[in-house]
Amino acid sequence: MFVSADFWSGVGQQLRCPSGRRGQLMGRIMSLVNQQPIRLAIDALCVVQTDTVLELGFGPGRGVKALATLAPLGVVLGIDQSPEMLAQASWTNRRAIEQGRVQLRLGGFDALPFQSETIHKILAVNVIYFLRKTADEIREARRVLRPGGVMTIYATDKATMSRWKFSGPKTHSLFDEDELRTLVMRGGFGIDEVSISHIMLAFGVKGLLATLRKCP
Repeated sequence: MFVSADFWSGVGQQLRCPSGRRGQLMGRIMSLVNQQPIRLAIDALCVVQTDTVLELGFGPGRGVKALATLAPLGVVLGIDQSPEMLAQASWTNRRAIEQGRVQLRLGGFDALPFQSETIHKILAVNVIYFLRKTADEIREARRVLRPGGVMTIYATDKATMSRWKFSGPKTHSLFDEDELRTLVMRGGFGIDEVSISHIMLAFGVKGLLATLRKCP
């Protein structure tokens, strides 16, 4: 069956910023597809009970829920540019929000509404494709991260992403290990603060997991 380029471009746009009914459906799909990357990226953060943790691009909110379980005496913050994802994540985490342990908001990543050096851990899963090549968002993440704090970034490797028709240049920037390292270093992380590992997910999907530790 022929599927038009416009269709795949629309899928890419929905992944970039889910909106409307299609965005609601995309949120449910992402909740399933991102389970393994979220788990691996959270494991690498080594969250403790009292941490303040920020998720960039929380989507339907499954990562936020997992983080809130790991940091019951801390607080989990989240920011996403999609109103549909804010609604889904707020519902998923409604009890923790009522308790004040989770705080979600709408917005971009290039001017984070948090004070400098106040966040212990930062999670970013499948969002780096949508960031500026100037690395403004990475620079902001480093600004709010405490000295000794950790940020993990998951991205599907360019070798896999380039085979998927929705990941066109109008919506996605693709990364191999060197390109990912270049971007995070452009955002202010030093060479000794960056570690990138290759991981293999289900169905032969190749992934990259960057662990960024801000030196004191």
